[in-house]
Amino acid sequence: MLNRLLSGDYPRSKVLAVILVTLLLGLAFAPFLFPGVKALSVAAKVLIFVVLVASFDLLLGYTGIVSFAHTMFFGIGAYGIAVATTRLGPTWTALGVGVGGALLLSLLLSLAVGLFSLRVRAIFFAMITLAVAAAFQTLASQLSDITGGEDGLTFKVPEILSPSFEPFEEPFLGVTIDGRLICYYLLFVTAVALVLALLRIVNSPFGRVLQAIRENEFRAEAIGYRVVVYRTTSSVLSALFATMAGAMLALWLRYNGPDTSLSFEIMMDCLLIVVIGGMGTIYGSAIGAVLFLVAQSYLQDLLRLGHEATSGLPWLSALLSPDRWLLWLGVLFVLSVYYFPTGVVGRLRAAAARKAA
Repeated sequence: MLNRLLSGDYPRSKVLAVILVTLLLGLAFAPFLFPGVKALSVAAKVLIFVVLVASFDLLLGYTGIVSFAHTMFFGIGAYGIAVATTRLGPTWTALGVGVGGALLLSLLLSLAVGLFSLRVRAIFFAMITLAVAAAFQTLASQLSDITGGEDGLTFKVPEILSPSFEPFEEPFLGVTIDGRLICYYLLFVTAVALVLALLRIVNSPFGRVLQAIRENEFRAEAIGYRVVVYRTTSSVLSALFATMAGAMLALWLRYNGPDTSLSFEIMMDCLLIVVIGGMGTIYGSAIGAVLFLVAQSYLQDLLRLGHEATSGLPWLSALLSPDRWLLWLGVLFVLSVYYFPTGVVGRLRAAAARKAA
């Protein structure tokens, strides 16, 4: 049963297996282990980014395609939920229409971008996708009647997912069961299902062809594989999974705007997380997302403690100022790339292979 769920792609490292199980259990019980609004929001963001980064890794790590339009599909998923619930009301039908419409639009756009752009090479394709993403972000900002413009859209969700919904009077294990908690577990189940689906894809014959194209595109074409078809299919699948991640984001925030789901900063975060976790490893998206988002969310708090503790040393206290958290985040990233050039997953797997040999 486990073999079928993981599609035969085991961690291949005892340390990695322990880390992944710990992360899975930590996210599953996060509302009870780390009570508080901020902790729950960070856990929900981790679930969303695991799906988003894993879908991007399908392009970058498994197919060797560098695309800067990935956040466009992320934004389409978020806007699909926002526009549908704004127009149709806070119903499950509206959510279904929003997700369905967003998936259809992403399918058509990714197919068009794939067919027209994937015939060009490397940097040229990356620049085309960057232009398309920038154009879409501008369009979303200007179509205020539909998207809310720069202000975005604030909307309501079905009552069962609303924070005001409390089915039980008494807390469970010290935590109040409300719509926010139910929404979190909806995101958790969705994220697990989508990651398992991605594992199935990358470990299928289709996934192995993608890896062959990544390693040597000309050789793959020479032995009979239609490279453009496989690359386009990979681009479409990646876009659809990113759209689902965007829908998860909108459902959690109950708001969406250009800066929330279409900003270039999100694209950069995806690249950083892929590098930290390890390219070409779906597991890397989970580890990278946790490390990056926890550091991003709590580094300022840790620096504040260090700043106060070293108040007697002015130079060290200034260096540990919470205002310099971006500097320290950059330092941590440089160190992670230096010590883990193949990502955390790649490093752990290589160490396990050396030990087995």
